[in-house]
Amino acid sequence: FELLQRAQREQESVSRNGSSAVNAPVPSRSGQFSAEEAVRLVHRLFLVPGPEAPRVVLFSGVDPGDGCSTVCMRVAETLASEVGVSGSFCVVDANLRDPSLHNYFGLENRNGLVDAVTQPGPIRNFAQQVDGGRLWVMTAGSQATNIHALIGSESLRTRVAELRSEFDSVLIDSPPVNLYADACGLGKLADGMILVLQSNATRREAARKAKETIEGAHVRLLGAVLNKRRFPVPDSLYG
Repeated sequence: FELLQRAQREQESVSRNGSSAVNAPVPSRSGQFSAEEAVRLVHRLFLVPGPEAPRVVLFSGVDPGDGCSTVCMRVAETLASEVGVSGSFCVVDANLRDPSLHNYFGLENRNGLVDAVTQPGPIRNFAQQVDGGRLWVMTAGSQATNIHALIGSESLRTRVAELRSEFDSVLIDSPPVNLYADACGLGKLADGMILVLQSNATRREAARKAKETIEGAHVRLLGAVLNKRRFPVPDSLYG
């Protein structure tokens, strides 16, 4: 507390004198999922030594707007750029009701997941390589006529198995748990699920309901991400 008070006095002194503070990088306080947090999640989730590390992971929010797609995409980018980690990785847009991965990566939404389930061919034919690197993106693809039937189809199960054998890690973005049954259906095909919550927005009752729904579907809950968290310290003191 004394340090914070002193920092505030120094900041006020700088403002009165009109001099500039030391040029030093200040951590982001925007509340968005930062690069450092993505690195920590990658190490805790995908780089665990031994056979226990999950290879197919589903990401789902509690409610719409929790930032699940952003978290999933940033984790995929971080994993693909991790030094000392070999192999190739694929992020799949399984949010067929509101797809967004193609916009984030600047790709065309064609020949994606829906097409892979309904058409024959090698699984990589339905994914797009990002900038010639190790990251591949499978967009949602064509509009599905019956999403419930597609999620529960044997063809989808086969395609997820092909993704598992073709890539070292697969990250799947899905709709919110409390809004649609898609997430739990997809979760049964994965090694586990990451639940994304929004700070100061997700209600405790909603989070508890999502957790009970996941466990009731016998889907392994790997952990949770608290997204858009803001520090309680004022910007002037934090700087």
